[in-house]
Amino acid sequence: PGSFSPPVCQPSRLSAKPHLRPAKVCQAGDAYVREKFKPRARRDLEKEKQRLQNILATGKDVVEPKLKQTLVQTKEEEIPEPDRFEELVNEVQERKEFLAEMEALGQGKKYQRIVLTEISQKMREMEIIDKKRSQEMREMMTKDTTGGNK
Repeated sequence: PGSFSPPVCQPSRLSAKPHLRPAKVCQAGDAYVREKFKPRARRDLEKEKQRLQNILATGKDVVEPKLKQTLVQTKEEEIPEPDRFEELVNEVQERKEFLAEMEALGQGKKYQRIVLTEISQKMREMEIIDKKRSQEMREMMTKDTTGGNK
């Protein structure tokens, strides 16, 4: 017995005893295949060149792009407020509908305190956003809640 070779392990059958597998069997699987490198999006080299030229020429970094970003941010901050108010109105409406469904199923008492607390939290948040509109919503809510709890 000059050269001994261990038995080749078939991937479909696993033996009960652990044993060494030959290198060829290990390399035949996908364990040694490396993922191909995918570079991420790089920065704009032309803009970088311009920026460095400005720094070397004037000793200052140009601040113009930052001004544009701050203007865009303030516009974006002003726009979501009405959307958030509408979101809150919809959430309050959903909670009222949920409570009505639970009352219809006889589970109203179980959920009433939780849902009313959530509604009051939403109303408070709406007040912070817009006092006039939230007052109108509060009047609508009192009409709905007094009419629904007979």
